[in-house]
Amino acid sequence: MATKKRWSDLSATQRRLIFVAGAAEALMTAAALRDLARRPAREIRGSKLAWVLSCVVQPVGPLAYLAAGRRERP
Repeated sequence: MATKKRWSDLSATQRRLIFVAGAAEALMTAAALRDLARRPAREIRGSKLAWVLSCVVQPVGPLAYLAAGRRERP
């Protein structure tokens, strides 16, 4: 049976990659939520509440919103 790795068991490169991935995920989520807050409901496919809730599904929710949830501005 494999034992759980602790943070201190990871190499410096692994720790750095985890930090960078977490930061990128946080920035992507913040960008999606900011866009949702500022964009009128008529420019969003679906309901705003559904997209806000989808943003907690990492990283699929924010990516889906940014790729398909927005309508083009007139």
